[in-house]
Amino acid sequence: MLYFLPAPLRGLIATLLMVLNALFWVPILLIFSSLKLLMPFKAVRLLIDPILLSIAEAWIWGNSAWMGLTQRTTWDVEGIEGLDPHSWYMVNSNHQSWVDILVLQHLLNRRIPLLKFFLKAQLIWVPVMGLAWWALEFPFMRRHTEDYLKKHPEMRGKDQETTRKACAKYALIPTSVMNFLEGTRFTKAKHAKQQSPYQHLLKPKAGGMALALNAMGDKFQAILDVTIVYPDGAPTFNDFLLGNVRRIVVRVRSLPIPRHLMQGDYAQDPAFREAFSQWVQQLWREKDAQITALLQSANPAQPTSP
Repeated sequence: MLYFLPAPLRGLIATLLMVLNALFWVPILLIFSSLKLLMPFKAVRLLIDPILLSIAEAWIWGNSAWMGLTQRTTWDVEGIEGLDPHSWYMVNSNHQSWVDILVLQHLLNRRIPLLKFFLKAQLIWVPVMGLAWWALEFPFMRRHTEDYLKKHPEMRGKDQETTRKACAKYALIPTSVMNFLEGTRFTKAKHAKQQSPYQHLLKPKAGGMALALNAMGDKFQAILDVTIVYPDGAPTFNDFLLGNVRRIVVRVRSLPIPRHLMQGDYAQDPAFREAFSQWVQQLWREKDAQITALLQSANPAQPTSP
């Protein structure tokens, strides 16, 4: 509706609406989250958690509203029909931009339970949003290098423990556990540094998914494998706010839970770790080929290299 406005003005309006939407819902989230913190009983959690999730879904709906008002994006989406908002899902996606999160929330909101992201610990200090993520019990992970862990062996396994605790909470009410297997956003520099064998993807990190499946595998109805493609190039968040993202292609497929990979010690059992890694690598080969095909379909006259 506001497409006729100059991009800077559209971006300003989108930013203001996004901030106002957050400032409206976050205080409400904190009120109910504080009640749960003051009364840490299972009965209270079962009462308040659905309220928190409903607030978050309303917040996401508000974001979708300002996106529809200020964006002129053509969406090409397949695979989101027939999902169950009252079940548990493990959701996996490739990762190129902060825009990915808005895309996932916009398309999956109220189709499946609220997406719970595993976040870097530093993000808790993001103004307003850090408090919201804390209130919604998004796990904050401290990813350490191997050199750091050699100097501080007491920190080894901390992220696994954080994941276990989060999954124990998520088992109480329907939840969607979101996992970016690449662990970070794709860039050409990271791709080259890794010497990734995939054309459009970084190497997958399977440990987090393995631990979540081990902790909650019997709860998950399916793995939702999401592929996001930006035919005109991965946008920055600023590009999106300015309304410069013209096309977004999304494919979602529902995969059965690999039962033989639900039980096993990824950290300590080399055979299990190898089997899980092989399964993830096959998933990644299929996704890489799918991205190539989608880019060729969207831009038939252009090369598809990242």
